[in-house]
Amino acid sequence: MSEILASLRSLMASHSPPLDALVVPSEDYHQSEYVSARDKRREFVSGFTGSAGLALVTKKDARLWTDGRYFLQATQQLSVEWTLMRMGEDPGFDAWVADNLPVEAAIGIDPWCVSVDTAQRWQLTFAKKQQKLVQTETNLVDEVWKSRPPAEINPVVVHPIEFTGCSVAQKLKDLRAKLKNEKTRGIVVTTLDEVAWLYNIRGTDVSYCPVVHAFAIITSNSAFLYVDKKKVSAETNRYMEENGIDVRDYADVSSDVVLLASDQLDSTSEVKGTDTTTGKGTTEAEGNNNDRIWVDPGSCCYALYSKLNSEKVHMQQSPLALAKALKNPVELDGLKKAHVRDGAAVVQYLVWLDKQMQESYGASGYFLEGQSANKKKDLGAIRLTEVTVSDKLEGFRASKEHFRGLSFPTISSVGPNAAIIHYSPHAETCAELNPDSIYLFDSGAQYLDGTTDITRTVHFGNPSTHEKACYTAVLKGHIALGNACFPNGTNGHALDILARIPLWKDGLDYRHGTGHGIGSYLNVHEGPHLISFRPHARNVPLQASMTVTDEPGYYEDGNFGIRLENVLIVKEADIKFNFGDKGYLSFEHITWAPYQTKMIDLTLLGPEEINWLNIYHGRCRDILAPYLDESEMAWLNKATEPIGV
Repeated sequence: MSEILASLRSLMASHSPPLDALVVPSEDYHQSEYVSARDKRREFVSGFTGSAGLALVTKKDARLWTDGRYFLQATQQLSVEWTLMRMGEDPGFDAWVADNLPVEAAIGIDPWCVSVDTAQRWQLTFAKKQQKLVQTETNLVDEVWKSRPPAEINPVVVHPIEFTGCSVAQKLKDLRAKLKNEKTRGIVVTTLDEVAWLYNIRGTDVSYCPVVHAFAIITSNSAFLYVDKKKVSAETNRYMEENGIDVRDYADVSSDVVLLASDQLDSTSEVKGTDTTTGKGTTEAEGNNNDRIWVDPGSCCYALYSKLNSEKVHMQQSPLALAKALKNPVELDGLKKAHVRDGAAVVQYLVWLDKQMQESYGASGYFLEGQSANKKKDLGAIRLTEVTVSDKLEGFRASKEHFRGLSFPTISSVGPNAAIIHYSPHAETCAELNPDSIYLFDSGAQYLDGTTDITRTVHFGNPSTHEKACYTAVLKGHIALGNACFPNGTNGHALDILARIPLWKDGLDYRHGTGHGIGSYLNVHEGPHLISFRPHARNVPLQASMTVTDEPGYYEDGNFGIRLENVLIVKEADIKFNFGDKGYLSFEHITWAPYQTKMIDLTLLGPEEINWLNIYHGRCRDILAPYLDESEMAWLNKATEPIGV
């Protein structure tokens, strides 16, 4: 690690102008949360593998900012050369730079890896000390990274209408109507899932996310896809032509944005779509007399924005973000079906794991409480580790229809490791399962008809009174949020408290948000809405046909972690009254897997909570029965027996 920092500092010193600091973000050119191996620059320089974080290298210092999900993990992974900066507790990045770097300091950034919002915020803060952002011509980390993985050539795949539920033609028509409504003549689309959703394409360029490294530009009468052409087959190219999409080289987006700014960007593809009133094709001038370009400041990289005339840029969240989040009936149906198959896989996994824990470790098992017999495994027998059991879970999922892979690295965590919120086990260092410790697994899959994400926490031995109380508090919050009924216009910031109140009553809490959207065979974390204490959860209200997770938790460093997670669909509520004619919303659970009743302290649950749990468990039995064999069904029947009756 020290050699990497020394090499970077040498490049910083020889840069023109010399750099006092270099910013290394987590994101790629598309501001992605999950990035390909060759884009993990922050991980390369710092050794920290979490999905969120910002590294800063100065002449004599190296610091990493990350959020509460990763405090414990970062502490374990960062070398002595690095200082961990805890977001929300330590000074923020821009404030620290302004206060600790010299006046007129030059701070280097790769403008392709920083969003417009972020760059402009930093510029404003740094200007107070006459500090300046310097856009580097090349990425300095790439120059140091001699073993950087090569770019992969993975095919662009057309996602069929039977799964998307909406044609590209309709999506382009809806988008162009929004462009016209906002008095804009074009939009630069940079986020990978928006490009994939708009053009109904998928790929494998980023692990766990079925997306393609690509940009898009859409004008009033043209549509462009910027991608490595070696990824586009003749058949896919015909599909693009049929939909009026001009395929261009990935690197051409830079020069084409310049042409877009001067209204000289022309398409070689036949224009698809007609004026709905006259039935005639529309030209750019006829269809839209406006001269502004739509850019999403939160996702568009500063490099592309810098090529536009800032006075003619419409800065607003991409209209595709909300359109993608509002699932159509086909997408909702697919998500529900995917979650049923996924729930069956989770139950099959629990049945298998319960048997293994009893046979190999002498555990009392999923249903009974009692100390384990500390049974010694036979020589040569396979150990159950966090990795081997998660591989088994993947195997159960892989047997299901439409399976295409996992939706994120499985969080398979025993005891103290479960307290690391986004723990990622590795075969060489992971823990062995322990019948006397809590086991938390947070996992999901990509199916052609939907993306899944589920968390369950179990104990195969004798949970302590404290562990039961904490589990029950988390469950109470999980139930409270899932049963919420709220007026239209309510955002996730207002709802977040519902999941925390049962924990707050005992002085407990958790350092992560409570819910995120889920894609339709797309990213497992999808906006623009979320349920969280963070201020940006106020930006977008929840709306009918959105998906959102419900995942409160509690974590004790060095001891255990608990999290429970289901995916919900926002729907119109069946209410007695309708105050203010606002209309009210509620949630529908689409995740099906039992909660471990031996982890529940029944004295802490009220009658309504017990009733909800019994009804939910009854539905688990009915819904999953067609996918389970006789022994698996017998196990599920026992796991979902009514409680408190």
